[in-house]
Amino acid sequence: MAEILGNIFEIQRFSIHDGPGIRTTVFLKGCPLRCLWCHNPEGITPSALLSFIPAKCIACGFCVRVCPKGAQTMVEGRHLLDRAKCQACGKCTAECYSGALEISGQWLTVIEVMAKVRRDLPFYETSGGGMTLSGGEPLMQFNFIEALLTAAKSEGLNSCIETSGFAAFEYYERLLTRVDLFLYDIKETDTARHIEYTGVSNEIILQNLRLLHASGACILLRLPIIPGYNDRDDHFAKIAELARSMPGLVGVEIMPYHHLAQSKIDRFGLLHEGREQSSVPDAQMVRAWIDRFGELGLEVINKIAPSLAPIETKLNNLLR
Repeated sequence: MAEILGNIFEIQRFSIHDGPGIRTTVFLKGCPLRCLWCHNPEGITPSALLSFIPAKCIACGFCVRVCPKGAQTMVEGRHLLDRAKCQACGKCTAECYSGALEISGQWLTVIEVMAKVRRDLPFYETSGGGMTLSGGEPLMQFNFIEALLTAAKSEGLNSCIETSGFAAFEYYERLLTRVDLFLYDIKETDTARHIEYTGVSNEIILQNLRLLHASGACILLRLPIIPGYNDRDDHFAKIAELARSMPGLVGVEIMPYHHLAQSKIDRFGLLHEGREQSSVPDAQMVRAWIDRFGELGLEVINKIAPSLAPIETKLNNLLR
């Protein structure tokens, strides 16, 4: 039987924001949502993408010589990329010594991914960390992540998975014994707005959340908050109501909007149309959100809130 392959666009070491302790986060390509504020737009499409950073280019011309489609050209000493011709074969990246050209998306085996994850075992052991799967939406590559999580569990690694909740519940059921913590995103509680902002309904997401909670899973609700979109008090109130109905939740974490996706859109030649630019909240605004949730009866686990450090410690101890 052929070994299962996973389409990976990044493996990030020493991550401290994707679950307890120090972690290695494996980002998988493919996502069924089209969030207007997506922070990882290169992870939406299953196909490989070519990243080009002109500021890094030294105009050596080596990429021009190896490109089979003529997508790379030099004009008056300046490197130009014709993305309409580019097939993201990666041949140019092998010749780009300055790092101006890179491929996002490579097929790796479970053994190859585990070899990378295993490098930081001492850090996992001392911090209570482990492996986190993110994306994209990891469950779009279910057969691969099931095999990967099985391998991690066999080695005693703590495993987390960040999910949009938009998948068949049977997949979540099959992962219950392999996942130590589900980082479950709730992007919008209003169904019409959820469709407008993400392209899909939130009905299956909320249904899966309730079923997962009833199954006894360890769940941390993650709340991407985007100023001008879902930073509304009615949304906060519905989140509080939802969380109160599930007393078994580990907690709630706010994920403030940032602008990092804008540079990625340029690097990968993605379309700006339909993507929204919001303002980045400062610490005072995030603190106000945390306080508002507190008024609604929720404790928020966030590294921006030093007073909540004991809660983070409790979470880390719980999941070791």
